[in-house]
Amino acid sequence: MIKITVCLLTYNSARTLEAVLAPVFQFADQVIVLDSGSNDATLSVCRQYGIEPRYCPYEMHGKQMNNAIALAEHDWVFCLDSDEILDEATITYLRRLKDSPAPLPPEQAWCISRYWYVLGEQVQTIYPVSSPDYPVRLFNRTVARFNDRPVDDEVTGPVLTQIIPGHVRHDTFYSLHEMFSKMNAYTTRLVRFRKIRPSLLRGVISAIGAFFKWYLMSGAWRQGKVGAATGLYATLYSFLKYFKAWYQQSDK
Repeated sequence: MIKITVCLLTYNSARTLEAVLAPVFQFADQVIVLDSGSNDATLSVCRQYGIEPRYCPYEMHGKQMNNAIALAEHDWVFCLDSDEILDEATITYLRRLKDSPAPLPPEQAWCISRYWYVLGEQVQTIYPVSSPDYPVRLFNRTVARFNDRPVDDEVTGPVLTQIIPGHVRHDTFYSLHEMFSKMNAYTTRLVRFRKIRPSLLRGVISAIGAFFKWYLMSGAWRQGKVGAATGLYATLYSFLKYFKAWYQQSDK
């Protein structure tokens, strides 16, 4: 039998937080909430569940997850974002896993099947991933941790992975404002922490390629307004990372 600490990151997460927390208490031995300065009802929702959130300024997702993991009482950690909602099949599997009498090798890890929802609708693609994707979320912290990539970080270490049955609803981008606000934050972080070649021409070419791949070829055009929003997101994201690098260089 193992004990699991759930590590949950929050920032103005009241919209989905109750739906995220309720399933977690069916298998978690400890819940760590690491908040990065919420000013909505996030903290009060946590306290309704008997959780006192910890505060840590946000830099990057992977670093924030590692900060939460460091607070865990148990070596087996299940990492979750505040817009990821577990289904019953996932919860049932995790409860059976906890009750297994055989010890689990520390190099074993588990991925979730994560289905992406944009503006309330399930989508097949959202730049730069296809849905579902399969991030590692349950692992032993003595052998694995999140890397420090500024965007699209992942768990690294000598782990052997398998997929948990069921699926997780990733209820991202609930409004156009949130979609483009996050796009702005992601591209700024990319330029700050990763070497992006400053070039307007590369930006234009990349944007055109993204439009064809992530809107036309992916079939996003079939989803009406939501598909148009995801196609525009991919196009602008691809252009902005090069434009911001070019603008930053020009400013210097």
